[in-house]
Amino acid sequence: MAKRQEDEKMIFCMIRKSWVKALPEEIIRQQILSLMVEQLGFPASLIGVEKQVHHLPHLMTTDCQLFPKRRVDIVCFAKDLAPNGTLFPLLSVECKATKLTTKVLGQILGYNHYIRASYIAIANGEEIQTGWKNAKTQEWEFVNFLPPYKDLCATLCST
Repeated sequence: MAKRQEDEKMIFCMIRKSWVKALPEEIIRQQILSLMVEQLGFPASLIGVEKQVHHLPHLMTTDCQLFPKRRVDIVCFAKDLAPNGTLFPLLSVECKATKLTTKVLGQILGYNHYIRASYIAIANGEEIQTGWKNAKTQEWEFVNFLPPYKDLCATLCST
């Protein structure tokens, strides 16, 4: 963290390539982004931060009034897994500076109704829960960690 102004702490976002206010949730977001890119192999070029749902590439051809005017904290895309080589949402993440609750889970599930990512995650400074829909039961299943990018992609290829 660096000080930009006397009373305003700032933090650099590696994805947006800009300084942003170091609010509690932003600090969590940057910790998760660092984990994703530096340890889990997520390509920075395929990550969007604080993107409005209706501005996501795979939704821009649709009437944007159909989508909520809300921002998803982190969305990671995959490419070259679809037959036509297009980008598609692999993972959407909701970051919180508070306890992870069913309300937080409901928030990311609501976003993902439109985003249609194969995986979702909720995270705070202490825990990460990653989920996917079981193809047989149509129920969401969760693990208490974020798998590496290559593992998420490999799992999609094997189904």
